[in-house]
Amino acid sequence: MTETAHTPASPGKRMLSEQVYAHLRDAIMRGDHAPGDALKPQELARERGVSLAVVREALVRLVGEGLADRLPNRGFAVPAFSDRRWQQIAEARRTIEPVVLRMSIERGDVDWEARVRATHHRLARTPAYAPKEGAHYTGAWSEAHRAFHRTLLEGCGNPVLLETFDRMWTASELARRFAARRTPDRDGVDEHRRLEEAALARDADTAAEVLAQHLTQTAVALTGPTHHEPPKDA
Repeated sequence: MTETAHTPASPGKRMLSEQVYAHLRDAIMRGDHAPGDALKPQELARERGVSLAVVREALVRLVGEGLADRLPNRGFAVPAFSDRRWQQIAEARRTIEPVVLRMSIERGDVDWEARVRATHHRLARTPAYAPKEGAHYTGAWSEAHRAFHRTLLEGCGNPVLLETFDRMWTASELARRFAARRTPDRDGVDEHRRLEEAALARDADTAAEVLAQHLTQTAVALTGPTHHEPPKDA
C-alpha cells in the first residue's frame, strides 16, 4: 500500500504564520477586536498580504489557546462575554487553586516566601494601563500578574499541579481582560495585597478564601453590566 508523505511547511510559511499569529494575538489582547467580532480569514489575508492558508493556520492556533472560536460554517470569531467556557474555567480554577495554595503554604520554604514578596512588589509597582497598549491592561502588568499568582502556588512542589495552573491561566487570559474592563471599581490592588499577607502569615484558611473570592469576582464580572472606565489594577 502506498502511503502519502506529509509535506512539512516551509520555513518561510512558518515564519509568516508566526507573524500573523503574533499580530492577531496582540490585537485581540489589546481589545482591537470586540467580543463576538468575526475574524474573517479572507480580509485578514488581504490586510497582512499573506495567503489564506497562512491566516487559517494562525487562527487555528488562536482557537487552541482560547483566544478565538471556530464557528460551524461561519469561520472564526473573538469569544463573547457570555461564552460558557469562561465560567467552566473559573469553576475549575476555584476548585483547584485554593487547594494548591494550601499545599504551598504548608510546604513553602523561606525562599518561596521571598519570591512571593518580590513578585507582589513587582505587580504592585507595574502600571496596569498605558495609552499606547489599547483598552486592556499592558503586557508588562499581565506578566507581573501571572508571576505573582504562579509563585503563590510554587511552594506546593508539584510540577503536575503547576502545569495544570499554567494551562488554565493561559485559557482564561482573555476572560481576565474582559472582566477587568467591565469592573472599573474593583480594587485588585487590595485583593492581591490580602493574598500576599495571608500567604506569608501562613494563614491557609484566609488565603484560600481570598483566592476563591478573587477568582469568583472575575467570573461574575462577565455576566454583569458593562462599564467603560479602566479599573484600578484588577
